[in-house]
Amino acid sequence: MDIAVSRLLQQAAQARQSGWVAQGEQLLAQVLRLAPKEPQALNLAGLLALDKGEFKSARDYFLAATAADPGEAALWMNLAAAERGLNHRDAERSALQAAIDIDQRNLMAQIRMAQLLQRLGEGQGAVESWGKALALSAGTLDLPPALADMLAKGRDYVCEHQADFAKRIETGVADLLDQADPTARRRFQACLDREFGRRTIYQNQCSGLHYPFLPAEEYFDRHHFPWMEALEAQTDIIRAEFLAMLAGVDGAVRPYVRQEPGTPQNKWTMLHDSLDWGAAFLWEYGVRNEAVCAACPQTVAALEALPRADIAGRAPSAFFSLLRPKSRIPAHTGVTNSRAIIHLPLIVPPDCYFRVGGETRNWQEGVAFAFDDTIEHEAWNESDHLRVVLIFDVWNPHLSLAEQQLLKQFYAAVDARKMTDTMLDI
Repeated sequence: MDIAVSRLLQQAAQARQSGWVAQGEQLLAQVLRLAPKEPQALNLAGLLALDKGEFKSARDYFLAATAADPGEAALWMNLAAAERGLNHRDAERSALQAAIDIDQRNLMAQIRMAQLLQRLGEGQGAVESWGKALALSAGTLDLPPALADMLAKGRDYVCEHQADFAKRIETGVADLLDQADPTARRRFQACLDREFGRRTIYQNQCSGLHYPFLPAEEYFDRHHFPWMEALEAQTDIIRAEFLAMLAGVDGAVRPYVRQEPGTPQNKWTMLHDSLDWGAAFLWEYGVRNEAVCAACPQTVAALEALPRADIAGRAPSAFFSLLRPKSRIPAHTGVTNSRAIIHLPLIVPPDCYFRVGGETRNWQEGVAFAFDDTIEHEAWNESDHLRVVLIFDVWNPHLSLAEQQLLKQFYAAVDARKMTDTMLDI
């Protein structure tokens, strides 16, 4: 661009910004006489026409500008604005698409396309465009209020559209879903919830041994544990033994969380050496606590009748878990998915909750359940009373008997190797 033309064009643009429209038009007229095909001059002429609501004239200028410089997205955006003023929806769409084709990351082009498709009633297309705009703006700080408002409305539209879509789909499958067995219902509902953005699907996170290809189930189905009903029938006896033990055995309950000296602050710091979360162990990593077991003989008999894992130095574990009022156990994951954790609730005041993955439950006294503790889980007691649950581990029900035996032999070999290494060190 010629220096003189460039200077005149800059002055014309400044005049427009300052509100001196007549002066801007005079300067621009000089530019167009000198450079009638200069795209920036044609663009400024279109903007001046837009300012006055002269949409047809603006469109003509912008068409000439895009013909002169088809690779400039801003020119196509301005053309789309003129076509919108003329209610030329197809032409507006084409202009916006041209801007997007130049740069898929053009936030305003994606927003304007979403708004257009919304006006046209093309719901799915509008949702997709809003989704792109929301993704582009994610993490951006200090958005201008007008832009933030547009994005908020877009987010609301997406949520409303998805809710309506989900309702239609769920209505379509409702009859068949009602006829399905509990396992199929639970899993298919999780599928729907994930598809419609209503929940996250959590994966196993094992701090120890991870056994591949086992289903990552948050809560296991009861049919895997045919002995569960018989255990539940002994809830009153187990609760009574716990209460008697609590009153009669000094030091039976100790803090569940005990960290090594010098451990940096972490999510467990608040529970370190605290009886806010206390435990009275019957077995701990396969080691029997004689005092607690002696005080709870019928509880011990009930547990010993179950098909628990028996791995020296590792399993079984069984304990009474005590969560004080207004206390919380932070979200965490366990050691290995080769086991399932059983809860038998004994004392459950209102406002006590337990979450595994994407499902939160209220404990119910005497109603046992099993879950995979390598899926993120947490617990909280918002009541003014103590919550007590009997907790113990069993084999993951998806492991075959042969796999259980292989795992026991694996751990025996590991421990034997460690013992050999220790002896060599000595």
